[in-house]
Amino acid sequence: MNRRKAFTRVALAATLAMGGHAMAQEAKEVFTIGGVLPLSGPYASLGITMRKGAELAIEEKRQVLGKPIRALWEDTETKPQISVQKANKLVAAGANMLFGDGASIQTMAIMPVAAQRKIPLIVTASASDSITGANRNAYTFRTSSQIYAETQLVTEYVKKQKMKGIYVVAVDQQQGRAAAEAMKVNMEKIGVKILGVDFTPLGAPDYSLVINKVAQSGADGVLLVTAGADSSTFLKQAGQVSLARKLKIFGVGFDDNDAAAVGKDIVGVQSVARYHFSYDTPANRKFVEAYRKKFNEYPDAMAGNAYDGMKWFLEVVDKTGTWSSEAWVKAFAGSSPSASVFGPRQMRACDNQAVGVGLWTEGVQNAAPLPAYSFKVTDTFPPAGLYPACP
Repeated sequence: MNRRKAFTRVALAATLAMGGHAMAQEAKEVFTIGGVLPLSGPYASLGITMRKGAELAIEEKRQVLGKPIRALWEDTETKPQISVQKANKLVAAGANMLFGDGASIQTMAIMPVAAQRKIPLIVTASASDSITGANRNAYTFRTSSQIYAETQLVTEYVKKQKMKGIYVVAVDQQQGRAAAEAMKVNMEKIGVKILGVDFTPLGAPDYSLVINKVAQSGADGVLLVTAGADSSTFLKQAGQVSLARKLKIFGVGFDDNDAAAVGKDIVGVQSVARYHFSYDTPANRKFVEAYRKKFNEYPDAMAGNAYDGMKWFLEVVDKTGTWSSEAWVKAFAGSSPSASVFGPRQMRACDNQAVGVGLWTEGVQNAAPLPAYSFKVTDTFPPAGLYPACP
């Protein structure tokens, strides 16, 4: 009987081992990317072009660790609770990594999912300092910019324009409030007054009261900390009352979608650029050409960052030669991409934040084949001094 029991135990163990091996092999038949993006709602424009940029990087890479790449996309509707539901759904479907989200509050909602499931989360859009700051975890990496760096760039612009007072309009979310607080500190250091701060709801349809307050404030400029539909709504309504004739309008993330929506009133508007197709590097020229060929349009900031971040991470995974997510995370920390659209970049191992050149742009009118209205890179800033000290 004992021998029978022993044989049964050995047989059962062998069966389970074979079954486990088969499951592991099945998981390795394809490298699966779980995309958690706002494809509807106020930030839909971000999610749609993020997906395009990521898809192009996947198409170019084709394989990871000798296996084809599969991308699964889920719409978070610009709602944090849905982001969490969709992230868990993708992990259950076999995602080897997560990619997303749009708004910072959504990204911070799915960061614990990545940490609990021990799979990498690649962030290429959300800018809240907390993502790589107070709320950071070992599995979340941001390849795009952060609010701290963007407010440093804005501060340099305000100094250069010799402004004496500014007004701040920010989306009423963690990212907007963090930027407003950072600007208060920065402006105090350079002796510039903040003459008013307004926090507006996500997806606000009417900025007329806020714009009137800005116009009456006596400020030399207004800083807008918004994205997606919020940016274009403000800029269109500001154009209707010729706000730009009274003061400078500048932001931390205006892009060519805003330029197309606003039209002629975008000319002269200034912004930090999280990416721009006009930035002249060999890798960016190649990317822009490929993107235009595939989608018949110029890439915006969300597309450029998504492409660059996805390409960078897949390259690192491939070089590890292993299916261990722990090995991927370890390798990505401290890595540099072989050819970034931004030029030289590095992932800081101390906080999983990518650092690189800072871009400044201005709204312009163009001749064909360029878009009728777009932004254009007018200045660059070295990474030194743009990012907070390592924690």
